[in-house]
Amino acid sequence: MNQNIRTYFFLSTGLLLLTAAVFSFKSDQKKYPRVKEAYQEKEKITTAQLAAKGIKTSEAIQLYLRAFKEESIIELWAKNSSAKTFQLVDSFEVCSMSGSIGPKRKQGDRQVPEGFYHIDRFNPSSNFHLSLGINYPNASDKIISKVDNLGGDIFIHGSCVSIGCMAITDEQIKELYIYCVEAYSGGQTKIPVTIFPARLTTTNYNRLVRRMPEQKELWTELQTAYTLFNTTKKLPDISFLETGRHKIL
Repeated sequence: MNQNIRTYFFLSTGLLLLTAAVFSFKSDQKKYPRVKEAYQEKEKITTAQLAAKGIKTSEAIQLYLRAFKEESIIELWAKNSSAKTFQLVDSFEVCSMSGSIGPKRKQGDRQVPEGFYHIDRFNPSSNFHLSLGINYPNASDKIISKVDNLGGDIFIHGSCVSIGCMAITDEQIKELYIYCVEAYSGGQTKIPVTIFPARLTTTNYNRLVRRMPEQKELWTELQTAYTLFNTTKKLPDISFLETGRHKIL
C-alpha cells in the first residue's frame, strides 16, 4: 500500500472510531439509573431553555461554564457549533463550597481551584448524585505550586456537600449533567470551565488585589479573559506558558 494512502487510511479509521465513541457516549450514559432518571425528569426543561435562546438541539451545541466563588454562582453559556457567540442559558447557585478566595495549591487545603480548566470526567454513579470532573491540576498549577502533592478529584456535583468542590442541588446537577452529555455527544469533548474568585469588575479586581497581592498575576489574567468574554461573547484563546502564566488572546 502506498505510504500516503496508508497514512490516510489510518487517520480516517481513527477519526471514525473516535466519532463513533463520542456519539455512543449519550446512550452509554443513559444506561445508568441516575442519568436515565435525569433525562426523564429534566430533558424537556433543558431543551426548552436552549430553544428560548434560539439554540437548536437538533444541531451540535457547545458549552462554556463560568464559576464565581464570591457570588456562589455557576453560569452556563451555550451556542450551536455553527454560531459565533455564546448566550447565557442558566445560572446555578452553589449551595456548598469550602475554602476561600484564592487558588488551590496543595492537597488538603480545601480550596476550590481558580483558573482555566475543562470538564474531563463524567461520573454517573457519584457519591454526590451526579458529578462532572474538573481537570485540576492544570499545566499552570503544576508549574506554580511548590509542593509535590497538589491534590485532585475536583468536581461540580450534587448533594450540597463540599470539601474542595462546588456543590449544587441534585435537581440542578441533573440539568447541568444533561447539558454536558449533549455537548460531549455533539463532539465537544473538552467543555471549558473558568473559575474566578469573583466577578472581576475593576472595583472587585482592585479590592481583591489589595487583599491578596500575591495573586495579582493570576487575577490579572482571569480579569483579561473575563472582560474579553463579556465584550465579545466569544471564548478567548488561552495558552499555558512555560512560566505557568497564561497567554490570552
